Amino acid sequence: MGPLWQEQHQGRLAAWPRRRAVGAGAKHRFVFVDRLLAALVNLRHGTTHDVLACWFGVDRSTITRAIGEVRPLLAQRGCTVARGMRLRTLAEVIEHLGVSEQTGIIDGTEVRVRRPAAGRKDRDKFVSGKTKQNAVKSMVLTDGEGRVLFCSPVRPGNCADITQARQLGLAKLLAEGPFMEILADAGNQEMGAQTGGRVLTPPHRTFKKDAPAWYEEMHERQRKAHSSRRIRVEHGIAHLKNWRALARHLGRREHMSDIVQAVAGLLSHQQTAIHHGSRPA
Repeated sequence: MGPLWQEQHQGRLAAWPRRRAVGAGAKHRFVFVDRLLAALVNLRHGTTHDVLACWFGVDRSTITRAIGEVRPLLAQRGCTVARGMRLRTLAEVIEHLGVSEQTGIIDGTEVRVRRPAAGRKDRDKFVSGKTKQNAVKSMVLTDGEGRVLFCSPVRPGNCADITQARQLGLAKLLAEGPFMEILADAGNQEMGAQTGGRVLTPPHRTFKKDAPAWYEEMHERQRKAHSSRRIRVEHGIAHLKNWRALARHLGRREHMSDIVQAVAGLLSHQQTAIHHGSRPA
């Protein structure tokens, strides 16, 4: 990431007319490695910028600017599925699962955020219908073992899971790609018909009331069998929420997409290293 940051930094310096040549003047006291460490500590433990500034002996504004530069670079790395192989888009994830004949699991997760200021337009769109709290929502896709493969950019909390999946083009990618199975919850039942049975959801109830005992037993058995296969995505989401930045976000909502995707990339790197039997970097 060092060369990417250096290239980005040089591009900013050369983006406007200058009296001095690029590279002249005072040099950075806060080197890139320290900037990266500050961003990682902020994501993992939610340490405030004031505390990080004391640790590194710089001004708070320097920490804020450094994290703002490093965080998008972390988000652009994508999710690691093997050494030297990263997936950055949903299309790449679907192709990888189809070629490797693996089953994917999708689910939505919410991160609580600050309430928008009074009088702001569309203030209520961040209120989640599920938790009745101000939140943003991201779609998480894992493999059958619960390893995170993709986290989507966030949407306001009132966005339904199936709406977010449609906006990401999941139905089209599944219909045009190799045959594979995606496990989903009951909120995505319409996706099954749209994708030719590629999206598997819990079974519908044939009897709304006064169901026979044999039907109740069969339906409960099928529902539990589906849930036991889907539980892996809940484990993946739980590992994401272990990062303090995703437990509850008190900063600007505009940064949440980069934060979610940066954490997903870092977590997937750790999971891949553990899966291959080596110590995570």
